[in-house]
Amino acid sequence: MKPSEFKAWRKSMKWTQKEAAKHLGCKSRIIQYYEKGERNGDPFEIPKAIELACYALTLGVESYSGPEISKKAKKDKEK
Repeated sequence: MKPSEFKAWRKSMKWTQKEAAKHLGCKSRIIQYYEKGERNGDPFEIPKAIELACYALTLGVESYSGPEISKKAKKDKEK
């Protein structure tokens, strides 16, 4: 994900940098680095985990606890 794509994503969500930081679980300053693509003149890449989190938030996923365990798997696990 490029910095311009990240900024476009945030704006499409109608979030401020502070709101995006809250949803992504990071500080507002990190959002600024993502949008600028650098930190103190050095390149600053957007981690794959953040890219995937952006996608999940776009789909309305606010939290994830792993895959659901089927009833059969639960019974097998209890044995």
